[in-house]
Amino acid sequence: MGWHGHLHLHYRHDGDRTVGHDRHHGPLRVLKALHPEGAAVCHHVLVHPPGGIVGGDRLDVDLHVDAGAHALITTPGASRFYRSAGEPAVQHLRARVAEGGRLEWLPLETIAYRGCRAENRLVFDLAEGAETIGWDLLALGLPAAGETFERGHVLQHVEVPGRWLDRGRIGADDRRLLDGPLGFAGRRVLATLWFAAGSPIDGVRREALLDAARDGEAPQALPQGVTAPNDQVVVLRLLAPRVEPALQRLREVWGAWRRAAWRREPCLPRVWRT
Repeated sequence: MGWHGHLHLHYRHDGDRTVGHDRHHGPLRVLKALHPEGAAVCHHVLVHPPGGIVGGDRLDVDLHVDAGAHALITTPGASRFYRSAGEPAVQHLRARVAEGGRLEWLPLETIAYRGCRAENRLVFDLAEGAETIGWDLLALGLPAAGETFERGHVLQHVEVPGRWLDRGRIGADDRRLLDGPLGFAGRRVLATLWFAAGSPIDGVRREALLDAARDGEAPQALPQGVTAPNDQVVVLRLLAPRVEPALQRLREVWGAWRRAAWRREPCLPRVWRT
């Protein structure tokens, strides 16, 4: 039997303040609730003290953002999928954002160790007028330490039901995907950043998001592309040889999107600087 951690998060709007409530069962929990940019935005830092999950383990996050509330959620360090000889290890987020609510899902990287069997599922249910910025950053193996991703697989699933589904299985034995020029070309860090809305994004605003992601010069080692697959989603994808430059680029575009979409300056969580 694996270890099952469940965390319920609820954000409500109280006057001009976003108040966050949490309940947990198992090892997944909130480390700290902060308001570093004023009362309107609640920052939550999530921690998993065991440090990683193995075959048969499951971490579930059930998240609700009420109308008018604004939550930013991050982690103090990497999530880790360790080697498994049997059942998959599963992380599952189900987020529901009400009309006028905003959610920023910004965890640090996920590391898929050699031999893991991992599933990472993110689902965002957005009501009319709800919006979210989120990212997913995956490192296959430990590129900086030279530990290769030789066995195992990772299933990635990011969904805005009815509007956008990004799903793929990355197998360590798929050399054409991992090393081919039309695949990852030897890079082992993959990043996806998205802006999604529960109703169509105005064309001028959507173009501003696309332009904000294209501005600035990403290093040549970070091939990237940005697109709007439909009128409710804008997506940036990039590849990198290591985590640090990919994370830096995600932060840059996240900040630009905050300014373009919400007229709000980026406020980097303090935990990112420790």
